[in-house]
Amino acid sequence: MLYQVSHTTSYDYEDGVSFCHNIATIKPKDILGQTLVDYRLDIHPAPTEFSERTDFFGNTITRFSIQEHHKKLQVIAFSKILRDYTQAPNIFESASGQKITLNEALTALKNQKPDILDVRQFILKSILIAEFNSEIRDYAEVSFKPQRPIFEAANELMQRIFNDFEFNPNVTNVATPIYEVMAKKKGVCQDFAQIAIACIRSIGLPARYVSGYIETLPPPGKEKLVGVDASHAWFSMYIPTFGWVDFDPTNNQIPKNQHIIVAYGRDYYDVPPVKGVIYSSGQNKMKVEVDIRAAV
Repeated sequence: MLYQVSHTTSYDYEDGVSFCHNIATIKPKDILGQTLVDYRLDIHPAPTEFSERTDFFGNTITRFSIQEHHKKLQVIAFSKILRDYTQAPNIFESASGQKITLNEALTALKNQKPDILDVRQFILKSILIAEFNSEIRDYAEVSFKPQRPIFEAANELMQRIFNDFEFNPNVTNVATPIYEVMAKKKGVCQDFAQIAIACIRSIGLPARYVSGYIETLPPPGKEKLVGVDASHAWFSMYIPTFGWVDFDPTNNQIPKNQHIIVAYGRDYYDVPPVKGVIYSSGQNKMKVEVDIRAAV
């Protein structure tokens, strides 16, 4: 599938802003199974300073500063992406990847090879996944058993989160601790991804946060509305002998062409679409609109 994506972030400042410095992580990845055909970033007002670099996790980070008074900031990312998940390694075609058990995986992760050392950072605690309490570990151990294949266990964990948790955008925010999400059993895609990551890390396996987009299809016979798609998040688990495998607990599916990958991190804190600091007083309002549609 060839997609065109527009991601618009708008800020309205009640008293205006004299200076702002921002970081954006909204450029989709160019990786196996996903080709970035075109990309453009429009910023209004025009930034005084602008730079782009690759961060520690291989994501594209854009930094920009605006050093003039403004009452509105608009950041629009236009992308064209070709998705063909069949070009990437497929876990369903790897007998060894599907069969490796928890005990075997934990043994393999003790290896000192550079690729293993690299993924072991995703076993550690992170800013928003700072604790693996007994509730998290108990929830994980329902699926992860010593002699059970970890792919099968992660797939079941994804299904359980889908069934046990209610999608509700009015209950949590980016700062809500995962133990509160566990208690309420409500949240959004970001929360569900981080619950799964915490579970997997609690038993000693690497798991990472994936930010991106998902195409939402309109009901049959209905025209697609502009702006109904959204930023999305899911999780990825590392399977020794195979590699990373993605799981989407919000939709109970292993991502294919409808999922567009923007960035990888330890949790949401590493990859927010736009963040920054401003010199201002008064209230400000943020609005985000994402539109994904087949490119012509």
